Amino acid sequence: MQYLLLIYTNEQQDAQRTPEAQEANMGEYFAFTNEARQAGVMVAGEALHPTTAATTVRVRHGQISSTDGPFAETKEQLGGYYLLNCENLDEAIQWAAKIPGARDGSIEIRPIWEFEG
Repeated sequence: MQYLLLIYTNEQQDAQRTPEAQEANMGEYFAFTNEARQAGVMVAGEALHPTTAATTVRVRHGQISSTDGPFAETKEQLGGYYLLNCENLDEAIQWAAKIPGARDGSIEIRPIWEFEG
């Protein structure tokens, strides 16, 4: 089954890291990505631009509106994701715990619906 692992961290805190700390953090993400690929569970994964680059779209009464930024202000923002092929939720949890952002943020795990045809 495929699981989407959504990485939530605090953008402001992330931006305050020293260049050395940012480089070390990215190295940890590259290591995780390589481990997931080598284990054969990696389907996809990407980092996202900050919420300042986001646009939120709504349709109300047939009218389209768009606004800059995220849907709601939160302490943690969606910063990236991994899509993994895992045997079950327990395996997905084990992989999520290895993502560097789990240490100071959170990882939301969402199973992917698999529709036929």
